Amino acid sequence: MKLTQLPKGALAIVTGLTAGPDQESLARRLLLMGIRPGARIQMMGRAPFGDPYVVKVRNQGFGLRRELTELIEVKPGD
Repeated sequence: MKLTQLPKGALAIVTGLTAGPDQESLARRLLLMGIRPGARIQMMGRAPFGDPYVVKVRNQGFGLRRELTELIEVKPGD
């Protein structure tokens, strides 16, 4: 499931990043933020028009554009 499908407040485990060859810099940015396979992530909410998404990874909040959140595959979990 994509991170964008996660409901507000839900916890999940990152299972992978689905970046194509033209999106390597975006995937690298996510890795630098600590968003990598095995990381716990929480959907904190979305802006009123759906972009950006606010997530929490390792007790740090991030605002991510939809373009980035579409690359993140997760499985629900706590």
